[in-house]
Amino acid sequence: MIDVLKRALLPIRDGIATVGELPQLQAIGRGIGRLSQAGTAGYPADVKRRLMILNLIAYLIVASTLVYAIQHALLDYETYKPIIWINLALVGAALAVPFAHRINEVAGALLIVVAEWAALLAFTRYLGHASGVHLQYFVGAAAPFVVFGLNRLWLVIPVILSGLALHLAAWFWFPESTALIPADKEVIDSIYVQAAITTVGLIAASVYYAFRLAENAKAETESLLRNILPDAIVARLKAAPADRISDQFNDASVLFADISGFVALARSLGPADTVALLNEIVTRFDDLARVHGVEKIKTIGDAYMVAAGIPEPCDDHLHRLAGMGLSMLAAVSRVAAERDTPLSIRIGIASGPVMAGVIGKQKFTYDVWGDAVNLAARLESLSEPGRILVCPRCKKLLDSHFEFESRGQVEIKGLGPREAFFLLAPSDASRAAAD
Repeated sequence: MIDVLKRALLPIRDGIATVGELPQLQAIGRGIGRLSQAGTAGYPADVKRRLMILNLIAYLIVASTLVYAIQHALLDYETYKPIIWINLALVGAALAVPFAHRINEVAGALLIVVAEWAALLAFTRYLGHASGVHLQYFVGAAAPFVVFGLNRLWLVIPVILSGLALHLAAWFWFPESTALIPADKEVIDSIYVQAAITTVGLIAASVYYAFRLAENAKAETESLLRNILPDAIVARLKAAPADRISDQFNDASVLFADISGFVALARSLGPADTVALLNEIVTRFDDLARVHGVEKIKTIGDAYMVAAGIPEPCDDHLHRLAGMGLSMLAAVSRVAAERDTPLSIRIGIASGPVMAGVIGKQKFTYDVWGDAVNLAARLESLSEPGRILVCPRCKKLLDSHFEFESRGQVEIKGLGPREAFFLLAPSDASRAAAD
């Protein structure tokens, strides 16, 4: 039964059926997917998912109950006529579940509960508690959380308690000696085995589904966190959620990039094309950040900020960021050529001590502060379109690996006149070593 539910859950999770590679299995999967969605149109995604699960439970009830009805009809229709017709009534109730969704989101679940609780009591009355049919009330300890949701404990708890009460009532009210149908021991044993299998299967399926939802939610949350924060910071937050994340780095590098003439360009492109262009550029930058092993810090409009040497220190942070900057210039040139749009960026790079940490309670961010950050931002504003401006310290540290051109003295706010340098390309020696 668990395997059946696993196969049935695939079209719910993915929206389409992709069960196996064979066309026949794919067709079955698509059919299950369509059936599971019956009556769920118009509901929010989370409610729709729960109703689709309920539909599948109803279809399983239909299938298993029909099997019971056919078995008893073939065994002895006259003797088991009441059991057969109760089973058929239960089939009708289960088939009505998708239609009940049109009333409200709990109508189908209530229909299942009422029909099952009444049918199980009637079965036990006819066959006696030795049949074990009343074991299926234990499903009420797990399934209500799935079909009603945790936000309806006022419904879940009464269903659980009523299931327990009816189970005990069936045991004490209907001993074997009071059974209305004198079934053979072999028949009673068979019914007991079927009831036990059904009970265990439905409880296991409910628990599986609950854990599956929890695992999916955990994975989605972690994936979202890793898109917002560096992996190392996510690991620290998971290990100690209450701790404040704040670090001091004695040496790191920071890069700021900004699209030249962006306001005029955005005005000429319009909102849709502007967003599409920015998305393409930032996506390419994000890919480059992974390639060069640097950490994206944030984007603000058309500005892009990355750092290296944080949150995990490394000796080659400045080299990584220099390579990142040159790759960014090349990427923007390609986008400009592909879109036939005049496009260029200015870049500033600086290195030195920085502080970093997670700030905020809502929409929190991992941010960086310090003199190197301020200097990189000012160098970016003093740079030229299509060029990378770096501080004297960066030039000194990179001199043997890259070619530079002096920008001359520039007035840097807070620092006064300083010589700055354009980073041009890897040096001949670096290119030779790379080859």
